[in-house]
Amino acid sequence: MYPSAARPALGRFVRDQVEALRGIDGIEVDVHEIEPGGGLRGYIAAIPAVRRQVRAGDYDVVHAHYGLSAPGAVAARRAPVVVTFHGTDLADAAVGGISRRVARRAALPATVSASLARERLPGAGTRRRVAVLPCGVDRDRFAPRDRREARERLGLDPDGRYLLFPADPGRMEKRHDRAQAVAAATGAVLLTYAGTHPDEVPDHVNAVNAVLAPSDREGFGLAPLEALACDVPVLATPVGIAPVALAGIAGTLCAPFDRDLWARAALEPLDDPDPRIRGRARAGIFDRHRMAERVARAYSEVAGETA
Repeated sequence: MYPSAARPALGRFVRDQVEALRGIDGIEVDVHEIEPGGGLRGYIAAIPAVRRQVRAGDYDVVHAHYGLSAPGAVAARRAPVVVTFHGTDLADAAVGGISRRVARRAALPATVSASLARERLPGAGTRRRVAVLPCGVDRDRFAPRDRREARERLGLDPDGRYLLFPADPGRMEKRHDRAQAVAAATGAVLLTYAGTHPDEVPDHVNAVNAVLAPSDREGFGLAPLEALACDVPVLATPVGIAPVALAGIAGTLCAPFDRDLWARAALEPLDDPDPRIRGRARAGIFDRHRMAERVARAYSEVAGETA
């Protein structure tokens, strides 16, 4: 889960965490990128290379993102392994069992939200220690921008009514169909991230009247936080971090999906030529630099236990 030239959007949040960790005094980070694609076989093929790098390096901690990235590091038996599970790796029927076995062998299994730990790692917080180590939102990238200028850069109607589905429609769990239903009910144009370069994503968030995140499930869910960081209205289902992130923020909705309810909530920002909310401070609680400091503390604890 790391950006590449061919797939620049893949694991951008992992790279954000690596960059934030490198900004902390006393931490040096090497990255071993597993070539994207190939499914389970691709991860299995990567095990020898990961094991060789771990054995060749003098590492205090090895941190794997995504359950299938960890077996090579665990097998090397040279340094304590932290594994961050992001959701699909625990929920997917094909790889969930592998991920849970890896969690039992890791020095510190971690999830990106407490709800994911409770739902997918039996005994978390009672019979076993599980950390909560999200990647966090990049508030350097996601910040309020002039809406009309963002629309101009994207070639959009400056007076249009736009909603954003902040994902690729091909990801079934994100529920593009629900966002389409809200757009149809409100007469809005629905934008998505299909074919969008990551550098254009902040303009997409700032260009629209509201962001729709109607997912069935989320391990963490950065999209509502990215909208908050831009002070853009957001509607989300109560999954992942959304219930905590959106609680008490006027101009947002966190509720199970109901087309009519969501359409009514979307109409207010759609009828406003430049709707803004006060969400940036809340997003700051989950800033990538703050989350990296939590990760660094976890590293120190794990390394100290095995010293």
